[in-house]
Amino acid sequence: MREIHANEIKEVVKALVMDAEYFLPSDFVQALEKSVETEESPLGKEILKTILKNAKVAADEEVAYCQDTGYPVFFVEIGQDVHVIGGNIRDAINEGVREATKEGYLRASLAYDPVIERKNTGDNTPALIYFDIVPGNKIKIKFAAKGGGSENTSRQMMLKPADGWEGVKNFIIKTVANAGPNACPPFTVGVGIGGTFDYSAVLAKKSLFRHIGERHPDPKIAKLEEELIEEINKLGVGPLGFGGSTTAVDVKIEVAPVHIASLPVAVNIQCHAARHKEIEI
Repeated sequence: MREIHANEIKEVVKALVMDAEYFLPSDFVQALEKSVETEESPLGKEILKTILKNAKVAADEEVAYCQDTGYPVFFVEIGQDVHVIGGNIRDAINEGVREATKEGYLRASLAYDPVIERKNTGDNTPALIYFDIVPGNKIKIKFAAKGGGSENTSRQMMLKPADGWEGVKNFIIKTVANAGPNACPPFTVGVGIGGTFDYSAVLAKKSLFRHIGERHPDPKIAKLEEELIEEINKLGVGPLGFGGSTTAVDVKIEVAPVHIASLPVAVNIQCHAARHKEIEI
């Protein structure tokens, strides 16, 4: 049994959060650079160049890429042969977020009470944490900062099995079209199909950790991803909603077994502030 101290987890999470807020993933930056060459709109090209300039300034100055530093979301895989000592892993992750918010000068974006007082927690905690037990003696931590604009335009729908792929596709495209400029395109579009009402949304969010251009291992699903990319970029929403051919840089689909009477579909949109990072301890 391998022991990992809670303080080590805290320190790793603190660095993980700040790095994700300052540095856009290299694959996403490369996708934006490629989009500058393929974007049909002159204004769209200039907006993409400005987004890339903003990313460089954030990285060079080590400041938050976007003022909306997002809701901290973690997917944590814990090896069954790991024993966390010196504290609770959930507390350690939250303390890492708390210290990163203070030391990294990140905006506090969470409210305790969602309806009545909406009082800010002041430190971006509590984080949303999904735990999964896996074989091995390591801990893998995936972090994403989910901004309010893109989350607000995400949707879930319980379709009928008879709606089939056409129904699923129409729902996804309509969701992206309705998001428009409000979710700060160009997007990465995460899609979860199957499972249950709640799990389809988890699948959609989890899919966003896949690298840009990384297709689903099932060729049939991969083909659907490519079909959606093409259809979404025909919408004409364009960079920041000013029109153009770059509305989404990628679409990722994750699927799960489903009840014979159900067809849950969730779309989790990620804005161009595609802040996510992962590490293994």
